[in-house]
Amino acid sequence: MRPHIIGIAGPSSSGKTELAKQLCLRLPGTSIVSLDSYYRAINHLPLAERARTNFDHPDAIDWELLHEHLRDLTGGRAFEEPVYSFTEHTRLPGTKIIEPHEFVIVEGLFVFYWPELRGILHTKVFVQTDPEVCFQRRLKRDVAERGRTPESVREQYAGTVLPGAEWFVYPTRKYADLVVSGEEPLDCSTAAVMGALHHAKAAAGA
Repeated sequence: MRPHIIGIAGPSSSGKTELAKQLCLRLPGTSIVSLDSYYRAINHLPLAERARTNFDHPDAIDWELLHEHLRDLTGGRAFEEPVYSFTEHTRLPGTKIIEPHEFVIVEGLFVFYWPELRGILHTKVFVQTDPEVCFQRRLKRDVAERGRTPESVREQYAGTVLPGAEWFVYPTRKYADLVVSGEEPLDCSTAAVMGALHHAKAAAGA
C-alpha cells in the first residue's frame, strides 16, 4: 500500500501532536511519525553536554534517515522509527515499526524545512499558535513530563526555541496547503484537515 502522507509543522507546543492524535481517531489505523524521534544520536557525549545541544536548529535532526524511511513508505515498505528520550537527550535501544497504512502523519518543527521531505508529503498542514501560548504550554509540559525546572525552560525558550522558530519554522508556513489555529477547538482544526484530505483524495481520483 502506498500511503497518503500528511505533514504537520509548526512551532514548539503549537498543538501539532494533539492535532495528529485527533486525526488518528478519525482515520483508524493511521500511524504518527514524530520528527523528534530523529534527533541525531549523540550518545557519545556526557549528559551535561547533550543538554546544552541546540535542539531547535534543523542540523540537530537526522533528516536523511527520515527521508530514507519515508521513501520506504512510498514504496509500500515498513520501517523502524528510532526511540528518543527527552530526559537523557539521546536515542534509546529499540525501535517502533511504522507500517504503510492508508494514511501516515509526519509531525514536527521542521517537517517543511527540507525540499526533499516536502516533496514526499501529499498534504501539508501548518499549526499557527501565539508564541506566548506556546511558551505556557511548553513550560507546563517540560516541567511535568521531561524533568525540567521552570528556569531552564524559560532560558531555553528565550535562547533557542523562539529564535529557532522565527528562523526555521515560521518561514516554512508558505509551503502549507492548509494553515489551522492551534488555539481554536481541536474539532475545528481537525475538521478543516479532514476536509482538505477529502478534496485531495477526490482530486487524485481515489
